[in-house]
Amino acid sequence: MAEKEHKRRVRYSGKYPKKFEEKYKEHNPEKYKDIVDHVIAKGSTPAGMHISIMVNEILDFLQIKPGQKGLDCTLGYGGHTKKMLECLEGKGSVYGLDVDPIESKKTVERLKNAGFGEDIFKFRLINFANIDKVYEEAGGFDFVLADLGVSSMQIDNPERGFSYKIDGPLDLRLDPEHGESAAERLHNISQDEFVGMMIENSDEPYAEEIAENVFLRMKKKEPMNTTTELRRAIEDTLNKLSVGEKDIKKSLARVFQALRIDVNSEFEVLYEFLDKLPHILNPGGRVAILTFHSGEDRLVKKSFKAFLKQGLYSKISSDVIRPSVEECRINPRSKSTKMRWAIKGE
Repeated sequence: MAEKEHKRRVRYSGKYPKKFEEKYKEHNPEKYKDIVDHVIAKGSTPAGMHISIMVNEILDFLQIKPGQKGLDCTLGYGGHTKKMLECLEGKGSVYGLDVDPIESKKTVERLKNAGFGEDIFKFRLINFANIDKVYEEAGGFDFVLADLGVSSMQIDNPERGFSYKIDGPLDLRLDPEHGESAAERLHNISQDEFVGMMIENSDEPYAEEIAENVFLRMKKKEPMNTTTELRRAIEDTLNKLSVGEKDIKKSLARVFQALRIDVNSEFEVLYEFLDKLPHILNPGGRVAILTFHSGEDRLVKKSFKAFLKQGLYSKISSDVIRPSVEECRINPRSKSTKMRWAIKGE
């Protein structure tokens, strides 16, 4: 039998390669615990991984017991799922859903290596708008979690185009194998539609001026296919309006958020999910939802109140629950998080 050739990791120039595809610790951060701990201690999220938000608050509310059946609607890096699985003590099951075929594959393998096989953890590559289909397969759930944030692994990978801070294709799709990219979307809508998108999805105060400049550039055949090209168009617009640097960064984040919400039909998905949610819960079942901007939170609050009035929920959170000051210090990406919960009637 021929001896298998050992392949060494490709060497790159310099101690700290700048290109994401040339890095190796970011692609497998769990192998470098000392570095991960050091980066987290500084108040940053290590590239290539995701720090789960409000874990203690979620577990305190869900009150998971061995033998129960749960659902994590947005698997992501699997941090929340892992903690919920640990609460089951080997009895019961958790279903995990995600639409991202790239990151979910890594997460399933990560959980399997942690000892959570298909007997207790069941992954489904499906949008959480389709929880009714999972219900048809699994039956009612005792606890449900939906973390509506984008995972840090997606943000940190320039190939996904989620961040204006890193040059990459203007994509922004949670599932890069289906649908239009953000660049394609920009080329297929009108200027007025882009204005409406920015106002409706992220309350952008300079929506009209930004849209005018972006479409003027595209009319001149200037490319608008990368994150950098869109960022420069936004910065140029706001610099001419004498907008301060801090507010420019806020507008950049809002415009990219508006595009991401549109490309992934996030509000439509959330509407559908919230309408089906009480019907997949067992009597007394608990659900916690993490939101990251006012539009999402308004939809969750409105849905919870409506179903409480109808008697489908017996109790809902009277106000949002926020991460602690300490968590915000350790993980600055958690600052905008709001948690709401509901309990199904008996």
